Amino acid sequence: MATAVAPTKVAVKEKPKTFAYSSDDIKRMLPHRWPMLMIDRAYDVVPGVSGRGIKSVSVNEPFFAGHYPDHSIMPGVMIVEAMAQLVAVVYVAELLESPAPAEGDPSSSVGYLGSISSMKFSRLVVPGDQLTLEAKLGQKLGGLRSVSVRASVGTELAAAGSLIVTTERKG
Repeated sequence: MATAVAPTKVAVKEKPKTFAYSSDDIKRMLPHRWPMLMIDRAYDVVPGVSGRGIKSVSVNEPFFAGHYPDHSIMPGVMIVEAMAQLVAVVYVAELLESPAPAEGDPSSSVGYLGSISSMKFSRLVVPGDQLTLEAKLGQKLGGLRSVSVRASVGTELAAAGSLIVTTERKG
């Protein structure tokens, strides 16, 4: 004779909703404009938590004219800037995708890069490369937020480290 077994409840963790943003969406989210707008697309964005982005590196970038004329290398500071802009997209997405979206210009809520730490560059980035950017927001520290960032080309890590960003912009 078979014995009936009561079904057990298994907690199923829901996958967070993700968003994707085109270059036009990003222009509405960030105050940056050419030549300083560094990301072309954002995807897998979990608002306020994490996201991925793409920076297609073109020989037409203005910094290649002088860095270096005979051996074009994307400056490390520009790679960091691209990662920081992805952080801003993840942060602004939290404001835009909330049940009660904030009024006004979302780009006005983008703060500043406060510090860069433990940043290591492990691969040169050259024209024709496509940088895949990753950002994972960490804990809030008052008006600051820690962030873990990475940039890779294909399967090769190009740069990784930590940033501190401000969560608001002041005068």
